[in-house]
Amino acid sequence: MKRVEVRLSITAVAPLLDLIKSVADELRTHLAVPLALSGTDAELAAVWRDDLLESQRDDCDRLFSLFDQEFFQEGVVAFDRDNAEPVLRACAALRLRFRETHLAQVGDDTLEALEASSTMGELDEVVQKAFACFLFLDELQKIILKYLDPMAVEEDE
Repeated sequence: MKRVEVRLSITAVAPLLDLIKSVADELRTHLAVPLALSGTDAELAAVWRDDLLESQRDDCDRLFSLFDQEFFQEGVVAFDRDNAEPVLRACAALRLRFRETHLAQVGDDTLEALEASSTMGELDEVVQKAFACFLFLDELQKIILKYLDPMAVEEDE
């Protein structure tokens, strides 16, 4: 089984986890992407929404399981075929929620420029922290896609 261990700076990541967790808590009751089912039976739409919320909660729980005692002792998180896809989905959902809420006042052009330059000095402190979370989640996604492409993992089985 392919497993990738990544060493992260505890002092850089730990402060971000509280904000990421608060956004994940929002995702316990709000879908990252609104469900638009026009012309669908209301009961069916409610069941579908509930299933999507449950999946979203499970994915976020899998992401946070990476930040366990080993992480806080050694700064290591591990990705494998069992957690790659749920962590990818959780990162995507969280980034969408950050974009919709904490980074809503930052225009797309500004956000892209900040991502390219990694300079955040022009943003206020609260937005800087949200942007740091956004970038951190992006980096986790890139690591998984680079080393544990979920499609390649499925082919190995």
